[in-house]
Amino acid sequence: MFDIGFSELLVIAVVALIVIGPERLPKVARTLGHLFGRMQRYVNDVKADISREMELDELRKMQTSMEDAARSFQSSVSKEVSETESEFNKLAQSVEPAPERNPDSPSPDPATKPASQQLDLALDRSAKEPHKQA
Repeated sequence: MFDIGFSELLVIAVVALIVIGPERLPKVARTLGHLFGRMQRYVNDVKADISREMELDELRKMQTSMEDAARSFQSSVSKEVSETESEFNKLAQSVEPAPERNPDSPSPDPATKPASQQLDLALDRSAKEPHKQA
C-alpha cells in the first residue's frame, strides 16, 4: 500500500528503539498494532457500506424498471381486453336473437323444416314403428 521495503522498516525500528527506549517499545508497538487493526476494520466497514449502497441502488433501478414493465403490460392487456369486449358487444348487437317458440303453438309443417330436422323426425318414426320382416 505504501511501498515500504524491509530496509526502511529496519531503520524505523532502530530509530523507535533509540527515541522511545527499550522499556516502553513493546507497549507502543502493541498500541500501534491495535490502532492499525481498528483502522483496517474501519476501512473494511466503509468498503462494505459502499458496496451495499451500490447494490441497493442497482436493486432500486431494477425494481423501477420491473414496475414500469408491469404497468405497460397491464395497460396493453387492459387495452386489448377493452377492444375485444367492444368487438363482442358490436357482434352481439348485430346478431338478431332467434324468435322464441311458444310450446303451446302448433309445430310448423315438416315440409318446411330443414333437412336435418326432417331426418331426425324420420328416425324417430322408424324407431316407434315395429319392423316388418319379409
